[in-house]
Amino acid sequence: MEININEVLFVIPARGGSKRLPMKNIKPLAGKPLICYSLDVACQLTDDSNICISTDSDDIISVVSDYGYKVPFKRPDELASDTATTNDVLVHAVNHYRELGKDYKYLVLLQVTSPLRRKEDITNALSLIDDSCDMVVSVRKSHAASVMCHENEDGFLTPTFKKNYGRCQDFKDEYFEFNGSIYAMKVVSLLEKGMSAFNRKKYVMPDILSTDIDTEEDFIEAEAKLHYLLQLTNQL
Repeated sequence: MEININEVLFVIPARGGSKRLPMKNIKPLAGKPLICYSLDVACQLTDDSNICISTDSDDIISVVSDYGYKVPFKRPDELASDTATTNDVLVHAVNHYRELGKDYKYLVLLQVTSPLRRKEDITNALSLIDDSCDMVVSVRKSHAASVMCHENEDGFLTPTFKKNYGRCQDFKDEYFEFNGSIYAMKVVSLLEKGMSAFNRKKYVMPDILSTDIDTEEDFIEAEAKLHYLLQLTNQL
């Protein structure tokens, strides 16, 4: 389906509180605040008026303001708690723009912690939205099912899926895991059904672009991938 990009609201949620890695959303990645990677890719597709950074943090607001972007609002405290859901945050953003007279048909959620997505990944995901689904979500192929195991009652490891072929390539079924990069959805579905009830389709991304940062080790891995991708670009 061909979608008018001006009918798409890009939302980048960036809560100030992070228990595992404090202020990770503005922690430098290869010299640039992490949040700016998601902002940059959104700016490649649309103008600032269609981009919403939803944050409760004055520090994050200051960083993105210095970067040249004006945050449209400061997220209410009740939407910055540990109990607030992503669905709540997205509905709040949609309603904010509705009050301004902007009625978007589609919404793309870009998580700050997935900085390696490309603009073509977003447009490709959007193009997969049709009448049969509420959301297209980015995934990566997963071999986890072939090696997953649990401890049985005797204390020994046993395959969780009763198909232990011994080698990943011999595992017959195809599995995917969310990579956190792109969630492209219909606004009407968000408001009427909520994300938990969505019918989802997949958009498969390569492993090299599938990074979801939550720890210091994830930052190290993401920087290594960035340097590798830059080297590839310079060789073209």
